[in-house]
Amino acid sequence: MRSDVVIIGAGAAGLSLAERLCTASAGPAPAVRLIDAPAGPLRPPPRTWCFWERGAGRYDDAVTASWNRIRVRGPDGHLVDADTGALRYKMIRSTDFEATVATRLAAHGSLTRTRATVETVEEDANGARVIVRTTEGRRESVPARWVFDSRPLGSLPPARTTLLQHFRGWFVRTERPAFDPSAVELMDFRTPQPERGLAFAYVLPTGERTALVEYTQFSRSVLPTERYDTALRAYLHDVLGIRDVHIEAREEGVIPMTDARFARQVGLSTFRIGAAGGATRPATGYTFAAIQRQTAAIAAALLAGRDPAPPPPHSKRSMAMDAVLLHGLDSGRIDGAAFFTRLFSRVPMERLLRFLDGATALHEDLSIGLNSPIVPLLRSAVELPARPLRPAPTP
Repeated sequence: MRSDVVIIGAGAAGLSLAERLCTASAGPAPAVRLIDAPAGPLRPPPRTWCFWERGAGRYDDAVTASWNRIRVRGPDGHLVDADTGALRYKMIRSTDFEATVATRLAAHGSLTRTRATVETVEEDANGARVIVRTTEGRRESVPARWVFDSRPLGSLPPARTTLLQHFRGWFVRTERPAFDPSAVELMDFRTPQPERGLAFAYVLPTGERTALVEYTQFSRSVLPTERYDTALRAYLHDVLGIRDVHIEAREEGVIPMTDARFARQVGLSTFRIGAAGGATRPATGYTFAAIQRQTAAIAAALLAGRDPAPPPPHSKRSMAMDAVLLHGLDSGRIDGAAFFTRLFSRVPMERLLRFLDGATALHEDLSIGLNSPIVPLLRSAVELPARPLRPAPTP
């Protein structure tokens, strides 16, 4: 039977869209089929998403921890410790998010969930057909009026600049109190810096003795696994002075930071959403909040009977500013650790977080720009149009 909507992928984007469509209070919910990859290499490992928002949020019952203070430390130890104002920084683990959404969806009969491997999507006169291979090995055709594909891209679009945000984190427990659960260590630059790009530690304390501690780099290529572990151990031992550490779990990942343009519509009835649809903010790697904006707009359009093409997840102004910064970091012209330390030191925290979410007005963006290294950024902006589009590395 033809569904109104087929969603490919049950990550943050796929589940968010399914939940918004199936739990809408106004009018009958559309018939939605969610196609999730079977167990194996196509399923992503558990991961953590962070974002900030004002007040209570849609998925607060899945939030592991949240904070209203953010700290940034420069390479010399200079500390920025600021309140986030009306915003709250939140952490969600993917397993908790999946469980929360599954509970909500279980109460609605408009969703059909299928475990299968998607082979291709074909347009037809009435919409599109998703060709899948079931777990039993059968090849089936799943027809739909609209298809939303959240699978990671096999290769990135050409770009003028592409860096990789690559990281490895330990969920740790200590014998004695070692963390301040009232604040996030967003960027601690007391780590060795690469020649180009930047490196920092990131600490999300969930209690006085528990935290997620990550080592992160923005650079052109990833590191061998042992290099991340060495950096994490050195940060915990030498910087924080913590030696009695028990590692309870690990996570790692690679996020493209690119000025490439991601196609959101790939057919008359087929769209890409999530990171595949450009939801990742190029200069930061944050994705979850943009996914919520994108899926909310799609659901509202579908339920109102309008064209559900996903809107751009970030403004043209935000994308242009990010492209300039990425080129400055990649060229080595901008010292990443000094840049971010200076920015967080001079700009009120709440305004800066709104800026990173693309929610500031033009005059606020200009005031933030005046607190940045203007000459290197201007040189990068002048050079950028002449840089050719190149194939991006596959993370």
